[in-house]
Amino acid sequence: MVKEKEKFRDSIATVDKEGKRSWVFPKKPSGKFYEYRKYVSYLLLAILFTSPFLKVNGHQFLMFNVLERRFNIFGFTFWPQDFYLFVIIMLIGVIFILLFTVAFGRIFCGWICPQTIFMEMVFRRIEYWIEGDRGKQIRLEKQDWNGEKIRKKGLKWFIFFIVSFLIANVFLAYLIGSDRLLLYILDGPQAHISTLVSLLIFTGVFYFVFAWFREQVCIIACPYGRLQGVLLDTKSIVVAYDHKRGEKEKGRAKFKKNEDREASGKGDCIDCFQCVHVCPTGIDIRNGTQLECVNCTACIDACDSMMEAVDLPKGLIRYASEENIEKKAKFKFTPRLKGYSAVLFILISVLTGMLFLRSDIEANILRLPGQLYEHREGNIISNVYTYKLINKTSQDFEHVHFRLVSHKGEIETVKENDMKVPANGLTEGTFFVNINKSALEDEKDKVEIEVYSGDKLIETASATFMGPRTYN
Repeated sequence: MVKEKEKFRDSIATVDKEGKRSWVFPKKPSGKFYEYRKYVSYLLLAILFTSPFLKVNGHQFLMFNVLERRFNIFGFTFWPQDFYLFVIIMLIGVIFILLFTVAFGRIFCGWICPQTIFMEMVFRRIEYWIEGDRGKQIRLEKQDWNGEKIRKKGLKWFIFFIVSFLIANVFLAYLIGSDRLLLYILDGPQAHISTLVSLLIFTGVFYFVFAWFREQVCIIACPYGRLQGVLLDTKSIVVAYDHKRGEKEKGRAKFKKNEDREASGKGDCIDCFQCVHVCPTGIDIRNGTQLECVNCTACIDACDSMMEAVDLPKGLIRYASEENIEKKAKFKFTPRLKGYSAVLFILISVLTGMLFLRSDIEANILRLPGQLYEHREGNIISNVYTYKLINKTSQDFEHVHFRLVSHKGEIETVKENDMKVPANGLTEGTFFVNINKSALEDEKDKVEIEVYSGDKLIETASATFMGPRTYN
């Protein structure tokens, strides 16, 4: 039979005994950590809202154009041919988050995650401004629909919708590019109905998440919280309640003026429930590490404030590991952390090397499918090829032409010889490779073709050349 004090683990904090949604009305946090979080959050919000409109060497700083399969990351353009680089970048991000989770728990969720930042630093602050703090919100929720409730709820929902629409526009700028988004805005919504419909759908999703679903994203939808079970250990630093100091011999108890808690054997926890009231996911941190905890530090600030008020030492709730609370052990760089760090270093080194070796032009040259070789006058064997030249830079490549370097022969382009590959664009076409039969060694020879812009070599590609079978 489950012990009474362990029953909280049988259900999540946002569901009541009847299985219905238990709405969370967190108290407005204040304190040292909350101020630090505000600085970090506003910095990240500034980066989020400006990144699609920043340009580095003519490239959008961040763009994830899934439809055209083109991505810009920190000013570098990645095409489908660079997908392996994109995969390595994603792996680096995952390993980086895993490393910090092993070391510091869900610090990503509380300080960096866009869901938490928007919810706590944008939408929740709007709610505090319109409806007031925890007590006023609870009273407003319980009262009948009168003029005050309609006015406050209506204003809040309207502002939520406007902010969601703004977020959807920024999100769209990441997907299609800021230049195209601004062009669509200037053209007017009637010229791009399908884009407007997509924008309203995104707006509806954001509005639903931040106006209603809220902390359920972190508790139910996001799988990251469940990763804690396999990533955290007794050495991980998390937001933790010092139960040894808080409970002592006689457990927690309400504070009485002028009492000597040390002599009475009572713990330093005065059972004020401020840590519970301020929690955005509705948990009691005194029950230990829970999947709902996002390490937002609101409970640390609330507890420190109460400890200061009753003249007890701060830090009853703090960043600490289980071993630190139980044995006063200091943080150590464990073998797990060393392993994740080594993998992260290797991946970053590989990515750096690949970025330096990455060419400005990607040349794909393939024999035309279904076509065999052709006999021409003068014992010439001809093969037809298609080419695709992808420019990964913000500069045009002028006077582009091909040279056959592996065999004595010539390249005959179908288009004019003076080609141009536009910036961040591609050029496609067809050409013939003509080689004397005597220069061929086998029915399938590998030919090497160089791509030049004027006199500058910009890429080298290879392809298979088909010829008649030779008999020795």
